[in-house]
Amino acid sequence: MTEQKKSWFRRLTEGLKRSTGVLSGGIGDIFTKRRLDDAALEELEDLLITSDLGVSVASKLTQSLARERFGKEISAEDVRGVLAGYLTEILAPVAKPLTIDPAHRPHVILMAGVNGAGKTTTIGKLAQQFREQGKSVMLAAGDTFRAAAVEQLQVWGERTGCPVVTTRLGGDAAGLAFEAMTRAKAENVDVLMIDTAGRLQNRTELMEELAKIVRVIRKQDETAPHDALIVLDASTGQNAINQVKVFSEVAQLTGIVMTKLDGSAKGGVLVAAAEQFGLPIHAVGVGEGVEDLRPFDAEIFARTLVGLEVEDAA
Repeated sequence: MTEQKKSWFRRLTEGLKRSTGVLSGGIGDIFTKRRLDDAALEELEDLLITSDLGVSVASKLTQSLARERFGKEISAEDVRGVLAGYLTEILAPVAKPLTIDPAHRPHVILMAGVNGAGKTTTIGKLAQQFREQGKSVMLAAGDTFRAAAVEQLQVWGERTGCPVVTTRLGGDAAGLAFEAMTRAKAENVDVLMIDTAGRLQNRTELMEELAKIVRVIRKQDETAPHDALIVLDASTGQNAINQVKVFSEVAQLTGIVMTKLDGSAKGGVLVAAAEQFGLPIHAVGVGEGVEDLRPFDAEIFARTLVGLEVEDAA
């Protein structure tokens, strides 16, 4: 394992410590020199559900374990190994890095998510990463109802050397998106990232605004947005599932970024989201630094979540 991978693994391990403690510790409590019987399977299923893996994943995991090992002696380490393998199978197909298509200029990324999920910060981190790859980036402050969001994006713009398109507080977000598209095309920008408002409680207004933004974008490029990403806060647990449902209804989501794994005991919800929606998981965040937002690695995540060592990660 390279030093860079080790460093990332250490951050991920630290970030998932609370989630790992709940799940791994619970497995250790259940499977202490016992056979795999109905009682053990029921306890395990309850543990998986309370670890935010979701009812469907918990049921499938325990059924798979029962088929392989029912009635046999089984250790906590055995259970962790089986679970890690099954979780990797669920996560591997959706572990896909976010890539920029050079055929589209600008490549338009629409960012969605509720307030507090880390959406604006994620935009800034991605902007810096794209800039380090040599791409030109423009940001659009489409969360026009929150002055703090606009100011935060402007700070990231200054930090990364990216122009930021803004409008007056409370201004028309769709109009801003249209202006940003016009400027990005005129300036031959590689990537345009559009922030959006995240007021999930005002569902009708949110859906209308997002739908309008999408319509306006497509007036200039019928293939845009080329990515519509939802930023999820790991600490919200199963509420993240509802967020994906609601935003998918209007924004036709193409991928997920999960933040704040460093402060959550609910990292398992990423597995539930992957199993239910099948959306690509592009990146996960385990800290405040730009380097703490990294492409999602299914095997490392799965093994870390259940408390296993990761020695052979590439």
